[in-house]
Amino acid sequence: MTNRAAIRWKMLPGVHVWFLAAVLTLAGSATLRAQQPGSDTQSVVLDRAVAVVNKTVILASDLNDEIRLSVLDPSNHGAAQLTEPQALQHLISRALIEQQIHQDDIPAIAPTPKEVAARLDEIRRVAPVCVRQKCASAAGWKAFLSAQGLTEQRVEAYLRNRMEVLRFIEQRFRQGIQISEQQIETYYRDTLLPQYTAGETAPSLSQVEPRIREILLEQQVNVLFDNWLANLRQEGDVEVLDPALAAELASNRTPAPVSSPVPSPRPPASANGAKGGIR
Repeated sequence: MTNRAAIRWKMLPGVHVWFLAAVLTLAGSATLRAQQPGSDTQSVVLDRAVAVVNKTVILASDLNDEIRLSVLDPSNHGAAQLTEPQALQHLISRALIEQQIHQDDIPAIAPTPKEVAARLDEIRRVAPVCVRQKCASAAGWKAFLSAQGLTEQRVEAYLRNRMEVLRFIEQRFRQGIQISEQQIETYYRDTLLPQYTAGETAPSLSQVEPRIREILLEQQVNVLFDNWLANLRQEGDVEVLDPALAAELASNRTPAPVSSPVPSPRPPASANGAKGGIR
């Protein structure tokens, strides 16, 4: 419990005891009024803090948004929605990264409205969950948003934030990484060629060298990013205020990343579309 990075309970920084007591009293009295027999008072759902990351508060509404928006995450591959602990881990990681962005004050990192619109258009056309629900049409997109409990403004804000985070990671970690010809040849010989079966024609090294270089670069960026994020978590002050979430996270110490900082390499495919090549 003395480790700063441990999940723990403590007073929110800068918040007085009387203020917390007043909030808890008001919330409790509202619940009691709703439960009193014959009372016409309807219960009101109040937002609440579930975690604090270096004085940045994560609310229950943020958690719900993250779960709903996870259907648009390309790393999710259309799988089931995130669980609450997974969503909280994503939000904690993202909060740490955003704080670092502001601290480093890196210019020209935010995407333009045109870039966000292009990304949204791409998702509506090609994301598996959107293809199934015909999001490319205005009616299909409206129905999808309604079914997911989302608004177009919320989706655009999510995409803008995601693009900003990924640009920061790329700018911070890609610089200075060098891929040697020996590394490319080793990947080609030991990783790529064995994926081709008898009778399949493997591409030459010169044909796939650019993509192999990109894959190796992505792998190194991911390693640097994972180590950097782990250090942020160790040095930061992360407090989980929801007892149920705190218990679940304590039972699983492995943090979930915000997402892979760069796209994972696609399954190899040969020039004619058969398995075994490289894209």
